[in-house]
Amino acid sequence: MKGLLGIEDLTREEAQAILDRARDFQTPTGERPRRFELLKGRMVVNLFFEASTRTRTSFELAAKRLSADAVSITAQASSVSKGESLVDTLNTLGAMRPDAIIMRHAASGAPHFLQRHLGIPIINAGDGTHEHPTQALLDARTILDRGKSLEKLRVAIIGDIAHSRVARSNVYLLSKYGADIVLCGPASLLPPELRLLGPGVTLTTDMNQAIRDADVVMMLRVQLERQHEAAFPAGEYFSFYGLRPEHMKLAKPDAIVMHPGPINRGREISSEVADSQRSAILNQVENGISVRMAVLERVLNG
Repeated sequence: MKGLLGIEDLTREEAQAILDRARDFQTPTGERPRRFELLKGRMVVNLFFEASTRTRTSFELAAKRLSADAVSITAQASSVSKGESLVDTLNTLGAMRPDAIIMRHAASGAPHFLQRHLGIPIINAGDGTHEHPTQALLDARTILDRGKSLEKLRVAIIGDIAHSRVARSNVYLLSKYGADIVLCGPASLLPPELRLLGPGVTLTTDMNQAIRDADVVMMLRVQLERQHEAAFPAGEYFSFYGLRPEHMKLAKPDAIVMHPGPINRGREISSEVADSQRSAILNQVENGISVRMAVLERVLNG
């Protein structure tokens, strides 16, 4: 596997292989995390040009649990802050001969651009508003762990769809399994062309309609840092698009709630829902490590 730039180009079989392998790396309840020597002697570089807690940390832990060496670099602590270009930064890192580079960048397509210039596998940890492939994979692993099949699933993805790379990667992945996906949010954050992302995608601005009979309710953060002006006043947003207990009565009885984080309680989700038995949010965080272990193994060992 050359690298992992996105979900769109993965086959269903390739995605399923990663999901199946991730299950082998999960830590059973009550046990300490296991360490494997599958990537002993290999080195990966985490290059993050955007702030991250969950993704960066879980990639670091994933590499260490596979016995690989991991070096983390942030833009603020690199020569990028001195004006060095992206290509020069990557060429410098390439000269150090890492086995893979894990990259997050604010520009959509940045990992693809660099993959063309370097012979080192690049794993996309989120590029602009384009894709976040490992998030979609860990979301799918979490859905499976909650006893649901990805086949013919009804999923409501609600929030700032326009700026969400998480939404795009999830649509690409779940569409491969024939899922029925409803994208919901304010009209200003719900571009009509998003219905073209997959065959089973519909759009609505009505939150109740989106949640009705859903198997999975996936909430998204409002990405104020990617908006030139506020698309929706904060207080009004929660009134119309904040997930509250009464909404879950519309979903299927065993429906689960997901959120890629970070959570803004009282803006897109209430504490009552985020902390409820239906919430799979912490399961997502935990699965981030096992899924990224599976991705690193596949990229580096084939």
